[in-house]
Amino acid sequence: GMASGAKRGILERLNADEIVIGDGGFVFALEKRGYVKAGPWTPEAAAEHPEAVRQLHREFLRAGSNVMQTFTFYASDDKLENRGNALSFTGQQINEAACDLAREVANEGDALVAGGVSQTPSYLSCKSESEVKAIFKKQMDVFIKKNVDFLIAEYFEHVEEAEWAVQVLKDTKKPVAATMCIGPMGDMHGVTPGECAVRLVKAGADIVGVNCHFDPMTCVKTVAMMKAAVEKAGLKAHYIVQPLAYHTPDCGCQGFIDLPEFPFALEPRVLTRWDMQHYAREAFKAGIRYIGGCCGFEPYHIRAVAEELAPERGFLPKAAEKHGMWGSGLEMHTKPWVRARARREYWEKMKPASGRPLCPSMSTPDGWGVTKGHADLMQQKEATTKDQLRPLFNKADTKN
Repeated sequence: GMASGAKRGILERLNADEIVIGDGGFVFALEKRGYVKAGPWTPEAAAEHPEAVRQLHREFLRAGSNVMQTFTFYASDDKLENRGNALSFTGQQINEAACDLAREVANEGDALVAGGVSQTPSYLSCKSESEVKAIFKKQMDVFIKKNVDFLIAEYFEHVEEAEWAVQVLKDTKKPVAATMCIGPMGDMHGVTPGECAVRLVKAGADIVGVNCHFDPMTCVKTVAMMKAAVEKAGLKAHYIVQPLAYHTPDCGCQGFIDLPEFPFALEPRVLTRWDMQHYAREAFKAGIRYIGGCCGFEPYHIRAVAEELAPERGFLPKAAEKHGMWGSGLEMHTKPWVRARARREYWEKMKPASGRPLCPSMSTPDGWGVTKGHADLMQQKEATTKDQLRPLFNKADTKN
C-alpha cells in the first residue's frame, strides 16, 4: 500500500472542498458480531480479537470510507475499570493495537487514520479539569507514538469536557475534529449547538459537528445550527456529521439512550440504504463535507453515502461492484415482480412496514433528567451491587 506520508491530509482534502466519507459504528457492529460487551461498550477486541476489528475496517474501506477511526471508544483507563469491568489488557495495549489495525487497513486504500477520545466517567463524577485532561493526555501519548493522521474528540454531552479534550489534542499540532452527541436542544446543561460549536472552534478545533445519539436528519439540522453560529461569530471551520443509523423522532435531549428499546431492540428503527442516500444528499446540501456514521451504521450504509455522492466525487466505492445503483441489480432476478423493482422511483417512494402489528410506531423516552453532578451518575470501580440496582428497577417500574 501507499506510505502514509504520500497521502493528502484531512485538512488538505477539506480545504479543497472534497467530500470525506467517515466510517460506521464499531461498538454496535462488533457487539452484534459477538466481540464487544454491551454495557461497558469497551474496545478490548482490538487486542483480544484483532481479526474481527481488521475485517470491519476492511469492509468500511471497501464501502468507501476515507477515514479509519482507531477502535478506541471508551478506552480511557477510568472507563476500562468502571463498575467491575475486569480486563486482561491495559488501556495502552488496547489503544496501541487499535492504532496498528487502523493503519494497516488505511494503507490498503486512500484512507487516513484518526485517533479518538471520548467523554470520561471522571468528568461525570465531577473530577477536576487537570484530572480529566490527564486521562486524555494518556490516550494522546499512544496516538503520537503511533503517528495517527488526525484526532477526533467525539461523543461529548457537555461542552466544557469537549473543550478540555480539544485543548489537550491541540497540543499535538495535529488537525483536530470535535463532535458532540447532542441534538438541536443543545448539551446536557442547555448550551445551544451554536454556542458549543463557537466554543470548540475557539478551543482550537479545525472541524466541528455532532455524532451519535440522534438520527441523520436531526444531526444534519444540528450541524447546520453550528455552522450558522460559527459563521456569525466570524470564525472558520469545517463541518462533520456522524449520526446514528436509527430513526429517533421521539427522542428528547438525551437522545437514543433514553429510548426504552436501547440498546437491544432498536432493529425496527434502522435506516434503509435509501434513507442513507437522502441523508448524504442533505448533509452535502447543508455544507457538511465530512460525512460518516456512528452506532448502527454498517458497511452497506456507508456504501449508500458513497454512491449518492459519486457524481460529486467522480467515482464509486469498490463495494459498488456488487450493487446496482437504485436496485438495478434486480433486473437479473428470477421473479418478474422483483424485476419490476429495479428502479429508483420504486425505492424512493417505499414506506417500509415493520411487520409488528401490535407495536407502536413511537416510544416514550425515559427522561430521568439525571446528568453531571447527580448522585446516580457518580461512577465507581466496583461492580454495581444488587442493592444499587433495586431502587433503579423500582424507579423504572413506577415510571413505565
